[in-house]
Amino acid sequence: QVQLVESGGGLVQPGGSLRLSCAASGTIFRPNAMGWYRQAPGKQRELVATISDAGSTNYADSTKGRFTISRDNAKNTVYLQMNTLKPEDTAVYVCNFRNLPLPKYNYWGQGTQVTVSS
Repeated sequence: QVQLVESGGGLVQPGGSLRLSCAASGTIFRPNAMGWYRQAPGKQRELVATISDAGSTNYADSTKGRFTISRDNAKNTVYLQMNTLKPEDTAVYVCNFRNLPLPKYNYWGQGTQVTVSS
C-alpha cells in the first residue's frame, strides 16, 4: 500500500541533464529500497539505480559516472540526477519501492518520459 508519484522528466538535448524525483506515501515500512528502472519501446525493463534507506546504492554499468541516486528518508523521496545524457537514455523511467524483508511487495509508479534528442 505504497503510492509513488514521479516528476522531472522531459525533453533534453544530448549532453544535458535532468533531475527526477519520486515521492512515496502510504504504509512506509523500513528497511526498504527505492530506485529507478527504465523501459524503451521494444526493449526489456532494466535497472537504472537503487538506494536503500541505509544509503547502499546499486547502478547499472551504463549509468555509472553520469547518474547519481539519492534519497531523503524523512520525506520518503528518491532523486535521480542524470548528467551527460545520451540518446540511448531515452525511455520511460519508472520509480520502484521495495520492502526489503518482504521483497515480493513491490510498488511501481506510473512512469515519466525522458527523451534525449537534438
